[in-house]
Amino acid sequence: MTDLLTNPVLKDFFTSLMAGDLNLMTGFVWFLVATALSMIGGAIGGIILAKEDLGYELAALLGGFFGPAGVIPGIILGLIVLNVLRNF
Repeated sequence: MTDLLTNPVLKDFFTSLMAGDLNLMTGFVWFLVATALSMIGGAIGGIILAKEDLGYELAALLGGFFGPAGVIPGIILGLIVLNVLRNF
């Protein structure tokens, strides 16, 4: 575990992630975090909307699949806009 904390590559990565630098690796990490959160939110929304009609499991499964469908293009567009605004 101490090798992970002393590795210069990971140390630079965590430093840039915490500082808010937006490069290819940090953008990919934020993309994965946002996608996971949208899947969780979609599953919760599916359960709230269709638990009586479809059942809890199927409603959560469909919500988890269709939740990121509208979020992923927004994530990509937001990361592009942040990158463009950072370069001004």
